[in-house]
Amino acid sequence: MRKLDWYILKSFLGPLVLTFAVSIFVLLMQFVWKYIDDMVGKGLDFGVIAEMLLYASATFVPMALPIAILFASIMTMGNFGEKYELIAMKASGVSVVRIMMPLTIVALLLTGVAFYFANNVMPQAMFKYKSTLYDITRKKPAVNIRPSQYYSEIEGYVIRANQKDEDDRTLHDIIIYDHSQGMNKTNVVVAERGLLQSTPDDKYLIFTLYDGYTYSEPTAGKDFFSRPLTRIGFKEQALTFDISSFAFSRSGDDIYAGNYRVMNVVQLDTAVRKLNSEYEGQCNIYCNNMLDKLYTYKVFLENVDSVSVAPSETIEQMIARADDSKRAAIYRQARRTANMSYEDFELFSKSLHADLEYINRHHIEWQRKYSLSVACLLLFLIGAPFGSIVRKGGLGLPLVASVAFFVLYYVVGMIGEKMVREGAAGPIGMWYSTFVFIPIGAFLTLQATTDSALFDASSWQKFFKRLFHHKEPLPNVEVVEKEQ
Repeated sequence: MRKLDWYILKSFLGPLVLTFAVSIFVLLMQFVWKYIDDMVGKGLDFGVIAEMLLYASATFVPMALPIAILFASIMTMGNFGEKYELIAMKASGVSVVRIMMPLTIVALLLTGVAFYFANNVMPQAMFKYKSTLYDITRKKPAVNIRPSQYYSEIEGYVIRANQKDEDDRTLHDIIIYDHSQGMNKTNVVVAERGLLQSTPDDKYLIFTLYDGYTYSEPTAGKDFFSRPLTRIGFKEQALTFDISSFAFSRSGDDIYAGNYRVMNVVQLDTAVRKLNSEYEGQCNIYCNNMLDKLYTYKVFLENVDSVSVAPSETIEQMIARADDSKRAAIYRQARRTANMSYEDFELFSKSLHADLEYINRHHIEWQRKYSLSVACLLLFLIGAPFGSIVRKGGLGLPLVASVAFFVLYYVVGMIGEKMVREGAAGPIGMWYSTFVFIPIGAFLTLQATTDSALFDASSWQKFFKRLFHHKEPLPNVEVVEKEQ
């Protein structure tokens, strides 16, 4: 049995590692496609991009691992069935449950690893990934002036050159619009030729211009009438631009410190308790404010001239015995108080809804760490029996079945997550996909242990033939006895 267990494990680990790598690659390509515009054309070092991709890959592990286990289990058991190895094992007295035992142990170990990774490694990877992505998106594109195009990445300047030499530094037929002095004065620099040079620390760009003119035209101020237009010719002129903001710089370590996606289970519990306390405090403050408004209206009623509320008298009776002017004043104040209360309620309701959604996101992240870990074992208990029933290996049916099962699991999970986020369901909504797949896994396991031909077309044909086949009754035959 030990040799058989090792053989089963080796047959399972190969597809598991391969599928896991492919899943990470697919998810990573989706990430690159989403943020390709933020990374291209900014002169980033390969090390920075590789670092961000590494952190992003680490955040995909909790989702890629269940996919890999599902696909590998279907492929392994399907290969055993297709090559008649499963029949040989059963013929030697080994049950399907015993065949799945080493794979179940591996699935349990991977479940624990997935939870440890989601609770300890992924928050740090998510923090580094978010910080690096934020720094990259803040970085401006490198200085790249293209011929016959307006370049406006340098704040306060617009540059255009009709020709650019192969050295990528020499420009011809240059025009520069200078708005650095504000809207009260516009400077336009025209030159036949120019040379771009950066300082050694890449903080400043020196643009040396040759054979040109500088036009200065004030649009307001004291020089508007005395010097409406000034033209100065030059043989050589140097302009210095500050490009320190173009450089890639690291943000502070506390930029995402309070985000729920970079917290572990203990930190999420602490954050939820604090948020719930603040939520209750806001509700108490709002209730006290409403009581104050009602008390203010009561004081207004009592201060109306010649109108006082007796202890046994209702407000309706007090208003009924008041004259028309006082009754109108009471109605105006009541309408004003009601409108103010309604506006306060609308604002407070929106604020509470946003706060409640933020608290629910903490619950979602807390439950996700457990649900995705349990998904490793759950999807294995679906994939292994399914593979032993269909008895098809390779990449065809296992791939299609894996995608179908995981899409169903993901869709149900997204529905539950949305319900939790909007407050339509409690944190238990994150387990809806698990509740749906547990009966499916139990049914497939039962069918596999009883050697059911669940996916055999011939057995279904026989079933429907027996179901819809009716025997025709025998015709009435009159028996005529011959006379002796």
